[in-house]
Amino acid sequence: MKRKTFFAGAILATAFTFVALTACNSDDNNQNIDNSKEYVSEKDYTLDKLDEASSIKIMTYNMPYLNGKNQSATALIMYPKTPKPKDGYRIVTWAHGTVGVGDACAPSNNVLGDNFKVTAKALLAQGYVIVAPDYEGLGTPGIHPYLHLKSESLSAIHAIKAVKEKYAKDFNGDWMSAGQSQGGQASLGIAEYANTDNTYKGAVAGAPASSLGKIILEVAPKALAGIEAQENASPVPIPLEKRSSVTSYATLLAYAALAGVGIKAEKPSYDYTSIFEDRAKGFAKLAEGSTGDNGDCLDGVRQAFMADIIKFMNEDSKNKVMQYPGLNAEKFKNDPVIAQFLKDSQPGTKKIDKPILVIQGKADTNVPAVVTEAMVRGLKDLGSPTVDIILVDGAGHTQAIVWKNDELVKFINKYMPAQ
Repeated sequence: MKRKTFFAGAILATAFTFVALTACNSDDNNQNIDNSKEYVSEKDYTLDKLDEASSIKIMTYNMPYLNGKNQSATALIMYPKTPKPKDGYRIVTWAHGTVGVGDACAPSNNVLGDNFKVTAKALLAQGYVIVAPDYEGLGTPGIHPYLHLKSESLSAIHAIKAVKEKYAKDFNGDWMSAGQSQGGQASLGIAEYANTDNTYKGAVAGAPASSLGKIILEVAPKALAGIEAQENASPVPIPLEKRSSVTSYATLLAYAALAGVGIKAEKPSYDYTSIFEDRAKGFAKLAEGSTGDNGDCLDGVRQAFMADIIKFMNEDSKNKVMQYPGLNAEKFKNDPVIAQFLKDSQPGTKKIDKPILVIQGKADTNVPAVVTEAMVRGLKDLGSPTVDIILVDGAGHTQAIVWKNDELVKFINKYMPAQ
């Protein structure tokens, strides 16, 4: 299946698919290293470049995995061409969107996506250093715990610690987080887990993944039924492969499969296929592959579901998208493991004392605006002092944060000037 790129999106959190593993996920990452230190090593990133970057490195560092062991993870480090401030660089950690759980999906194993480049170029031009973690288990041995709030947060926090440990004299110490979709959720998680860190200055979250259960069971079926009705009423017939209702539902099924595989990182015996109907089980398994490290990336899983949804639609002209036997709603709703996962993975459940900016597209069908607005209200109700939201007319899931990139940069400048 065709693989996509890093930080670039399709209907979800910036979606991607990718090529084969590179050396950064070799067993060397977990052998002959000093686990008492954060920083392990680094090498040049050669798959892409940015004119605004003086260098891009792949750093290997140690972090606590969900299995209780201190294991290696990887992150991209981008240095600007602007002179280093007298008191050192400030850091923005970029939390990427959904890519998959397989090692080939790791951002450091792929070219940079166009959407991410918009933000990276602007931040580098300002003089910020960007640290972009792959997350636990992406590009390194072990299953990536997809959407696991604590794991994502610690992946970023320990990457920052590693950079500061190795290059203490180069950095001022201050840092902020930004991300989109899964990365938006992660950015809010970072703000939660770094809330008492005086050097952490705030977060930007684009279309943050939240309330996945509510989206799958309540919001999506209604929204997609409405979209499908509009598509059926179009005076010009819309091919099934171009219908937003088909793509969006396939994406949600892919999310569910990735989340199910991710749960196995913490609960190895969990059978995530039990929440899928028989027809969909085989496609859900594509996310895991044979080992969890060699699964298909987001777009591969989505395309497989799309193809079968289209096949289902063609089997009977009366069939509708949401009638496709994909997820078993009752089993999903009543699965105690899923329920605990959704609870633990929900961002915005604790007061955050640092400034927060949320950027949300009103036309987002993956993380609907109504869900994000509810999460923001919850953060405010908890007493979080500075939580702003920008709602972007006409913007879909991956568009809003790009369209409002200037506002993203201004927010970071306000709370953490580059100089």
